[in-house]
Amino acid sequence: MLLSTSPIAKRIIPYQRMIIIGATGSGKSTLAEQLAQMFEIDFIELDALYWLPEWEHVSEQEFRSRVDVATSASQWVMAGNYHVVRDISWRRAEAIIWLDYKLGIIFWQLWRRTWRRWWTKEVLWNTNLERLLPQFKIWSAEDSLFHWLFKTYWRRKREFPVYFAKPEYAHLRVHHFRTPQETSFWLNNL
Repeated sequence: MLLSTSPIAKRIIPYQRMIIIGATGSGKSTLAEQLAQMFEIDFIELDALYWLPEWEHVSEQEFRSRVDVATSASQWVMAGNYHVVRDISWRRAEAIIWLDYKLGIIFWQLWRRTWRRWWTKEVLWNTNLERLLPQFKIWSAEDSLFHWLFKTYWRRKREFPVYFAKPEYAHLRVHHFRTPQETSFWLNNL
């Protein structure tokens, strides 16, 4: 999707440890996986560390432990925003790539992804499958990713710059992309 298919000599990795953040459906995992493949480094998907079969989740302590182990490697790219592990992952990262797209773009991407995953019966983390009908329950915080999108979209726009300004995260290089085209341009010019 974002990665150029033209043959290119081995690229030089810009950062050893990167985190892709953004609203649900913004393309965090897609970009992180592309970067991991491009530079042959570990891909850490926070959802995979968090979710158990039947959409149960690990305890906060177990989740923190899993993230601690995963981010102990020297090179990785991570997809995810979980605040309960931010102190671990952001402290160890060198760069943040923020996919801060307009709500309409993200809504469309989330809809397309949800439909594709459901239609193809794509197996997600730990044998989970996308549930289509619960996504339409936009009043339900437990069932609908669309509810989560609307709940967190504006909050993240306010909160992320505040986090970037904190002294403990001053070491991070932040790349703030407002359109998929900006992200593609950056990616293709690494």
